[in-house]
Amino acid sequence: MRRPRDGEGGPRPLGASLDEVSRKLGIGGSRGVGRLFDRWAAIVGPQMAAHVHPVRVDRASLVVSVDHPAWATQVRHFGSALLDRVVDETGLPRPDRLEVRIRR
Repeated sequence: MRRPRDGEGGPRPLGASLDEVSRKLGIGGSRGVGRLFDRWAAIVGPQMAAHVHPVRVDRASLVVSVDHPAWATQVRHFGSALLDRVVDETGLPRPDRLEVRIRR
């Protein structure tokens, strides 16, 4: 049985698939997304990282989840600075907005 060539829909390395999805979302390669999740505590600080978690990022928005309404207020207060810090730490394009969701 022959292996499919690239572009024939067969198995692909995970990194290549993540790069393709990242490009389609308008955020470049997957390395920046990986850095966002890997460096989250360094980006927001350990105290905030214990309560605030990144959920999704694309060109339009960074979506974070918080465990309490007070943290939602705190994150919104730092919104623009937080988005700038994400760019500085990850190399991702700056999302247009920050979306905060409160976990139940």
